[in-house]
Amino acid sequence: MDQLLDQRPLIAVMISLVAAITAPLFSRHPNWREGCTLLAATLKLFVVASMLSAVLAGETPSSASLLLPQGLSLHLRADPLGLVFALTAATLWVMTSLYSIGYMRAKDAPRQTGYYSAFALCLSATTGLAFAGNLLTFFVFYEVLTLSTYPLVVHTRTAEARSAGRRYLVYTIGGGQLLLGAIVWTQVVAPGSEFVPGGFLAGRTSDVAMAVGFAAFMLGLGVKAALMPLHGWLPAAMAAPTPVSALLHAVAVVKAGVFGVVRVTGFVFGVDVLRAINADVVLAVAASVTIVVASIRALGERNLKRRLAYSTIGQLSYIVLGSALGTVAALTGAIFHIAAHAFMKITLFFCAGAIHVQVQRDNVDELDGLGKQMPATLGAFMIGACGLAGIPLLAGFIGKWQIGVGAVEAGYPVFVVVLVVSGLFNIAYFF
Repeated sequence: MDQLLDQRPLIAVMISLVAAITAPLFSRHPNWREGCTLLAATLKLFVVASMLSAVLAGETPSSASLLLPQGLSLHLRADPLGLVFALTAATLWVMTSLYSIGYMRAKDAPRQTGYYSAFALCLSATTGLAFAGNLLTFFVFYEVLTLSTYPLVVHTRTAEARSAGRRYLVYTIGGGQLLLGAIVWTQVVAPGSEFVPGGFLAGRTSDVAMAVGFAAFMLGLGVKAALMPLHGWLPAAMAAPTPVSALLHAVAVVKAGVFGVVRVTGFVFGVDVLRAINADVVLAVAASVTIVVASIRALGERNLKRRLAYSTIGQLSYIVLGSALGTVAALTGAIFHIAAHAFMKITLFFCAGAIHVQVQRDNVDELDGLGKQMPATLGAFMIGACGLAGIPLLAGFIGKWQIGVGAVEAGYPVFVVVLVVSGLFNIAYFF
């Protein structure tokens, strides 16, 4: 894939960063503040989308690298995987900004300027890690995302929100330290390496060292990816406002975790290395356990947002499962599900927020008869739920089908059973 010197990846990162910096200037002028947010979101989407034709033509728009000592560098580039994630996040920022205006005003929420500023900073971090050309760049933006999300988690300043914020920081900073250790190990083994399809670690060190390094990566990334038992922060974070929940689940945070898993498995280690150390099976089993257990936990949750949280935990592990299997079909399904799940899950959270604002109902057993009061909202919820359950012809079915095909191709048809069972659980807890 040809490298093309192009500053658009950097510009895409900077647009939302400028929005984050300028939002406080309009704290006394909400219309201007929100107008600037929408303008920035629209510009960001335009810039990201403008790279699509170049990437489809086999080019990789790459911004100039920032060279650091010891052969290190910060480098942004838009490859196909990164563009899928960045385009998804940019599109959803436009949608979430529009939704936030109505939601935050209807709730007369305090600290709205800080909310819009932190949200924009989260989008800069997300775009940066999507376009990261190497592990160091990925880590810098990954940690910026951790810190910029914290004010949103504790936005309401209630005791529950503060407790959720502390748990969020403990989990994510702990995971970040493991990730940093894994990146330092990689730098020692393969100095200055950029992400390469198929990985760059083959033959660099022993199988035992590979296994330890891979475990450190998966534990570090597994926190944001909400792999069990590293998931505890995510249900607790549902104390945040609904648009923040949408950010956590669909736009940025947990997607950053599973995106990192895809990057590391496919562009650092490679499927051949994973199979040589049996890491593919271990990761696939961990993902499968998370899928099933999270689905069971979702059934037992009465609060709608917490039920959706456990749904997210299970759905994210489809992506991890596809990454572990490593076949073309499985990876195609995993990457497709990054985008498909984002749009379906944000729809469900938007519906949950609308129900909360309109009729002040937050529990599943309080939703009976709501279809007559809010038919459009419940209709949208049903479509999103059917998609996540994998009903044929909907987006969720396509990704799961590809992962299932990949499981058979990889010689592990047992994982098809996991997909079918989880689909049945999805139907049970949504309907």
